[in-house]
Amino acid sequence: MLSYVAKKAIEGQDVVILNVSKAVLSGEKRSIIQRAKVKLKTRTLASQEKGPIHPRRPENYARRVLRGMLPFKKAAGKKAYKRVKVYADMPSLYAEEPRRTVPGADASKLRCHYIFLEDLSREIGG
Repeated sequence: MLSYVAKKAIEGQDVVILNVSKAVLSGEKRSIIQRAKVKLKTRTLASQEKGPIHPRRPENYARRVLRGMLPFKKAAGKKAYKRVKVYADMPSLYAEEPRRTVPGADASKLRCHYIFLEDLSREIGG
């Protein structure tokens, strides 16, 4: 889903992602959580304010993954990143708006194990 959103943002479209906490990560639950916890151990020995900031909440985690899919160090990538809004739940602002789903991003098509982003966030302290 996020790769689709990244492509649309680079093309110049404004994108709003709702209910990102229900997004699906494919793979075994144990290995996904273990990989995320190993990443959380990365830190700095210098100032903790400057150190690597690891997102734990679903909307921040998704934005960080999305940022990795964009050419963020270039002007076009930064503009595309600003075009994307991510919400963990359904805000009242978008309750009446018509919604579109990402084609081919249905969890029922997966034939492997998967975990919801909400569950991962709960495990890593989000």
